Formats: sequence, structure tokens, C-alpha cells
Amino acid sequence: MFDLPMSIHPTTGVRGAPPGFPSGDIDPNPPFALTLSRCAPADLLSGRAAPLVLDRFATLAEAMQDAIQYAEGMTQDTEPQLLAILDRDERLVLAGVASDGAVAWCHPVTSAVEARGMVTEASQLRAQAGRAAAWGEPGLAQQLRHRADLLDGRLVDPLWRAFAARALQIAA
Repeated sequence: MFDLPMSIHPTTGVRGAPPGFPSGDIDPNPPFALTLSRCAPADLLSGRAAPLVLDRFATLAEAMQDAIQYAEGMTQDTEPQLLAILDRDERLVLAGVASDGAVAWCHPVTSAVEARGMVTEASQLRAQAGRAAAWGEPGLAQQLRHRADLLDGRLVDPLWRAFAARALQIAA
């Protein structure tokens, strides 16, 4: 049964890497981008509200380390700045506030229910900030917007939630 001759037919297909395997045309850009939020009114009005990419990294750990180095380079009188790490598809991987030489990372939500709660609470804070600004309380309005931004920082993309939470556990 095993000694039957098997004919081998020549292939006429294109040779090369099989589908699904790298074939040399890999995107050279590292997958993680450390970004700085642009919340200035001039940026919002000019359409430049997209975050400013500070640098790109091959790993999340490298991006987190650079965020800490960025915070260490800030002067003491600099206002806290919201940093975000985005993946290649611009999905939020991790966010944090850089100030006083450190980064306070926002812990990602754990479920869709918690995410909806964060969105609702952030929306309410922004509405309160609008009312505070209308009442002539710009300091209070800024604080409320900052708290809303921190809640938004917890809205990590579902793809990255568990990974980001584990990265924060390891970093702690």
C-alpha cells in the first residue's frame, strides 16, 4: 500500500511567502505612539485637536517609560498634562496625567457597563463645567473638565483593557 507510485505535479502558482506570513513589506512604524492631548481652544477651532505624537515605540513598556521621562523633564510650575498611548489604529491603550516628575496612570475600565458609567459621569462633569464657565467661575470649570478628561482616560479600547491593566500591575 505504501509503495504505490505517487505522481508529483509541478505547481504553476506564484511562489513566495504563504498568505498570512510576513513578506518583507512590514510597516516600519512602531505600533505604540505616546501622545500629548491638545486642549487649547485655538487647536479646537483650527481643526488641530488631534493629539500631538511625541514619539513611537515598539512596546508598551517603552512608551510608558518614555512618558515617565517626559514627566521628569517637566518643570515644577508646568500644569499637569494628559498623555495617551495609542496603538497603530489610534485606539486608546493607556492614558495618564504627567506632573511633578511622575505619571498618574488612569486604570482602565473593566467592562462595557463601567465604560458607559464613565461616559455618563464625564458628560455630566462637562455640563457642570459649562455652567461654571457661564457663571464666571473659570477655575472651577477647568477643574471639572480635567476630572472629565481623567474619566475619559479610563476608556481604554476593549482590545487593550486586560493588557493595560496587567501592565499597570507589573509597573506598580
